[in-house]
Amino acid sequence: MLSGPSFETPADLRFLRAIGADAVGMSTVPEATVAHHAGIRVLGISGISNVAQTEPGGAKVTHEEVLEAGKTLVSKLEPLLEEILRRLQPEIV
Repeated sequence: MLSGPSFETPADLRFLRAIGADAVGMSTVPEATVAHHAGIRVLGISGISNVAQTEPGGAKVTHEEVLEAGKTLVSKLEPLLEEILRRLQPEIV
């Protein structure tokens, strides 16, 4: 994970790929770490919203593209989250 809130640089991505990363997030990791330390069970679900550009001068990722990808992800994640919550409901109550 990187702290954000900015897009990864090509150098960041080359390093992350070299150490075995398949995806990069900004907020899931620190939030899950804090929850874990507080004794809270955590389920992390992330949606990939942009393609990593590892070469300098490659296509630039725009904020608008990421927002559009996020909108697309919503329709895919809603049924998943509904099912997870349905299955967890007996545990929560």
